[in-house]
Amino acid sequence: MASTADFRNGMVISMEGVIYRIVEFQHVKPGKGGAFVRTKLRNLRGKGVVDKTFRAGEKVDEIRLERQKVQFTYRDGNIFHCMNMETYEEILLEEALVGDAARFLKEGTELDVLMTAQGPLDIEMPIFVELEVAETDPGVRGDTASGGAKPAKMETGAVVQVPLFIEVGEVLRIDTRSGAYVERVAS
Repeated sequence: MASTADFRNGMVISMEGVIYRIVEFQHVKPGKGGAFVRTKLRNLRGKGVVDKTFRAGEKVDEIRLERQKVQFTYRDGNIFHCMNMETYEEILLEEALVGDAARFLKEGTELDVLMTAQGPLDIEMPIFVELEVAETDPGVRGDTASGGAKPAKMETGAVVQVPLFIEVGEVLRIDTRSGAYVERVAS
């Protein structure tokens, strides 16, 4: 059990059977009445964000998480197979848990899995991944880095807006948070 005085950003708590991560919190002490804590909580299963107010000193269940470094090995239908980098044990992740990050996963990608006693709870992708361009329209002579963008399909199937000069076969650095092109990777 933890008190509202123990709250910190990133802390994981359980309320009414739902597991949340504290995104932000603020202790408020009004002129009249009792103090309270205003929070933004991210549902780790449903991926939504909710606002919740707690009375000062209110108790909540804190969930202890273990961070495991894993390497994505392959996908079999809706199951993503990963290997723990320390113990070499196989960890299975469901498609619902991986979510939108699946479009940036290629064999060998390393990611962090947040584990509870019941199993995997959430994943954290690396901020940048390097992917090869599988399909894109050819560039036109005179295209520059500052002019326009075109869609490019990456080796994982993700579609990213890239500058007009990018060609098939080039390796690009992609930001997994926004899905945006960052730069070409020198070969």
